[in-house]
Amino acid sequence: MPGPSHQVIIIGAGSGALCMAINLKRAGIEDFVMLEKSHGLGGTWWHNQYPGAECDVQSHLYSFSFEPKLDWSRPFAGQAEILEYLNHCADKYDVRRHVRFNTPVTGLVWQEDVSRWQVETGHSEVLEAPVVVSALGMFNELVWPSIPGIDEFKGTKFHSARWNQTHDLAGERVGVIGLAASAIQFVPEIAPKVERLHLYQRTANWVVPKGNEPYTQAQLENFRANPDVVQASREKIYALWNSLATFQDKEVLANIEKAGLERIETVKDAEVRRKLTPQHPFGCKRPLFSDVYYPIFNRDNVELITDDIARITATGVETTNGEHRELDTLVFSTGFKTTQYLAALSVKGRGGRDINEAWRDGAQAYLGVTTAGFPNLFMLYGPNTNQGSILFMIERQVEYIVRQLARLKKEKLAWLDVRSDIMARYNDQLQEDVKGVAVWQASCGNDSYYRSPTGRFVTNYPHTMDAFATQLERDEPAAFEHARAM
Repeated sequence: MPGPSHQVIIIGAGSGALCMAINLKRAGIEDFVMLEKSHGLGGTWWHNQYPGAECDVQSHLYSFSFEPKLDWSRPFAGQAEILEYLNHCADKYDVRRHVRFNTPVTGLVWQEDVSRWQVETGHSEVLEAPVVVSALGMFNELVWPSIPGIDEFKGTKFHSARWNQTHDLAGERVGVIGLAASAIQFVPEIAPKVERLHLYQRTANWVVPKGNEPYTQAQLENFRANPDVVQASREKIYALWNSLATFQDKEVLANIEKAGLERIETVKDAEVRRKLTPQHPFGCKRPLFSDVYYPIFNRDNVELITDDIARITATGVETTNGEHRELDTLVFSTGFKTTQYLAALSVKGRGGRDINEAWRDGAQAYLGVTTAGFPNLFMLYGPNTNQGSILFMIERQVEYIVRQLARLKKEKLAWLDVRSDIMARYNDQLQEDVKGVAVWQASCGNDSYYRSPTGRFVTNYPHTMDAFATQLERDEPAAFEHARAM
């Protein structure tokens, strides 16, 4: 039996969902609900509370253009400060009352006879709305490695994205499997506390300088007194990320790699330096930034292990060379299913079409926002929208969605559905353009961050943020099929 009905249902309560909610209210739409599976808002910044968690985009840019924060404590803010900012936005714009916490969405079904979505929750409840906005993004479903014996370990184990806040690592023998984005942040934080730290590395990544010294009081006072200074900083940072967007400037890339190699040279042990040195070009895998990662390898209690893992035992980890290391705690820093997007849910569109069938070759959408066969269903941080500052990219997507909602109302339409030929043409060109980014074509190990299992490139946008903004500014009514409201 259908439950509550709304004008718009938003899935999630992270950055994208908040931006969508605020802009719905600005457009005069108050009849919406946000369904959040957790008991706090903030999305990835609520879940990822591991030690040292911080953003890789400077906060003057990694913040909403309509709500600048003048006193970020440092260039790249930490998790707690970002979460505080998002909560501030939710409260200032009166969004919190629209959120239903502890309400996971399990499926969506398009009801053709009434032109509405039925949204199924984990509480066996069904909500209805003509429009659904998915703000699941990329960092939603955890990846656990397929290692024999993973369930046999009798010590403490957890994923870095679900950090066990009640467990004290002090004096323990700790193993970390996976050394990428989150590990390079939390490993320097825990290294001084543990007895032994064993770091299992599959592929050496580029970890380049970040430059994240806290702002001085004088700088903060200047920011607070002169908002134009913060805006100028935002514009400068934007120009930098916009120019780096597609990794085309060979001189810039060479300088970045040089800086990364210079940091590796600070590691005293020559064999460890060799193991830490990447064998692929910068940008082939997700770029990583840190000023504090490489120094930990000069600590006596830190060991870098590059032998393949054979199995996990009840008491530790055994590698293929037969060596077994006894551990008290295992931390899996193995990331997310970044190529899954909306397919993390059961979604049935027009004619009962399943999203997994529509995306059998990999996730794809028109402008990363809407997929043919799924009317009035919009995505934030959807396929091929990862670029520069994601909050900038999300704001452009939200503006686009709000315009489609305005069209539905103005023209008295029941639904809009992007034409399959238009979406196909857009995505075919996108895949061609991806081939023009040389570093994304290089061989850099077994990495699924960018590509679906079929090899389709489904995460990053292969052009600048400027280009993305220009594409989403265009209104193309002929690109959509539609039906009149009854």
